[in-house]
Amino acid sequence: MSEKFITMEKQQQNNIQIELTDEIAQGIYSNLAVIAHSSSEFVVDFVRLMPGVPKAKVQSRIILTPEHAKRLMLALTDNIKKYESQNGEIKLQSAGFNPPIIGPVGEA
Repeated sequence: MSEKFITMEKQQQNNIQIELTDEIAQGIYSNLAVIAHSSSEFVVDFVRLMPGVPKAKVQSRIILTPEHAKRLMLALTDNIKKYESQNGEIKLQSAGFNPPIIGPVGEA
């Protein structure tokens, strides 16, 4: 199994290598995110819902500090703006099988 490394600049001169294995590089499909929080962390469960199937399984769980959750939100906002400037507005559909992207917020 080959591994890929992504080098990112951290602050000024420091570099950090991030390992990306082939398995992780394949990704996991999710069409629902359920988000909960406590005073010290945000928990994001990524779920795959299928039409006509009443049960869904969490595919991945990510636990973030509040600061990193906010950084993720800002990074997503920036990337969505860039995407829409190149490809047009992302339209949210309201009919048919269209699970929400962000689920209920509560205490983790």
